[in-house]
Amino acid sequence: MKIYLGTDHAGYDLKEKIKKWLAEWGYAFEDLGAPELNPEDDYPVFIAAVARKVSENPKDARGIILGGSGQGEAMVANRYPGVRAAVYYGDGHAVDIPRLSREHNDANVLSLGARFLSEEDAKAAVQHWLVTPFSKEERHKRRIQMIDDLDIPTS
Repeated sequence: MKIYLGTDHAGYDLKEKIKKWLAEWGYAFEDLGAPELNPEDDYPVFIAAVARKVSENPKDARGIILGGSGQGEAMVANRYPGVRAAVYYGDGHAVDIPRLSREHNDANVLSLGARFLSEEDAKAAVQHWLVTPFSKEERHKRRIQMIDDLDIPTS
């Protein structure tokens, strides 16, 4: 599994910490930006880069994206085929939300709301999300297939 990271200025500091944790835990990862702290940057540029990589290999790639709330970032990521981005912004369930997003939804992108997360909660969320497998229960596989089969008009 390869992990791709992306953020704008709002999540830049936390992304840098996540890179350190991933290296300590032995994960292969690639930082797709922001390359520096720039208050004028735009999150869709960096998030789209991550989503494209995950979309190319949705079963073996993962993405961790960050923004102020994580909401807009997840919206960008979820526009790409095969990407299932789940948002976590620190509601006191650092284990439950990321775990369930993997077990039930096979989420391959975790979108973190950096302005609402403590470093401790972010670390716990990332740890649990990375090690939790998809349950492969038929009901969950069926629901994911239903999402993949949606024929949504583009205009």
